[in-house]
Amino acid sequence: MATLKEVESEAGFDQLIKNASPSTLFVLYFHTPWAAPCAQMNTILTTLASTYPADADVSFLSINAEDLADISESYDVTAVPFLVLQKGGETLQTVSGIDPAKVRAAVEKYAGAGTAAGKNGIPPPLQATPLQQQPQTNGAGATKDLSSYVPKDSDPQTAPAYSSNQESQAELNDRLGKLVKAAPVMLFMKGTPSAPQCGFSRQLVSILRENQVKYGFFNILADNDVREGLKVFSDWPTFPQLYTNGELVGGLDIVREELEADPDFFKPFSAAQPAPV
Repeated sequence: MATLKEVESEAGFDQLIKNASPSTLFVLYFHTPWAAPCAQMNTILTTLASTYPADADVSFLSINAEDLADISESYDVTAVPFLVLQKGGETLQTVSGIDPAKVRAAVEKYAGAGTAAGKNGIPPPLQATPLQQQPQTNGAGATKDLSSYVPKDSDPQTAPAYSSNQESQAELNDRLGKLVKAAPVMLFMKGTPSAPQCGFSRQLVSILRENQVKYGFFNILADNDVREGLKVFSDWPTFPQLYTNGELVGGLDIVREELEADPDFFKPFSAAQPAPV
């Protein structure tokens, strides 16, 4: 039976595509290890792949969207899980999010129905209730005031990193509350603007630069307390996260939607504008 194969490198991926028959259907599955929905999508695709014989003209490939950022950027991946169905170098269809019926229908549309019984039935969509938590106000902490700051490539992160794991929840929430307001626009990213550590962070930095946005940033890889705490504080489980005036905008896909709806979305925060009061 066919299997879901993990792509180890960009060179390996290029070689697979280059050597494939023009009739081979590639089911490209983009994921990240920290996104909970990807775990279910992995089960869905593993099960679906098992319904096809090993010699079927269909190949299921799993691609870490962050580790193989160049591949994910070439397919314009801005959120995970994300599927691309490709044949002969042409993208036939994409599927974003978790919808087992939609995923199966898309694959069977181009590869036909699987002939094997499969290991298990494809599971239903995952139902999850977001965890809500309001920031608390007691505790102490301090960050830089970056109200008129434009990061340079050589600049460090906005606020000092802590990894003591000794903060109480109240102290952490107080620190996070200050961090998200450290500048009118705050970017919580993997890496720094000069050296992003994931493709999504790199693309969001590019958007901010293209729009000449004054912003502060924090490298969440340098502080696990902030990395884990901000997921609950913002009720947003992935990074990067962008805040304006202390309010969460969202990740890369949300920022793109905001700009599409309002091309002047970042105008109040432009380096050419006076700092917001």
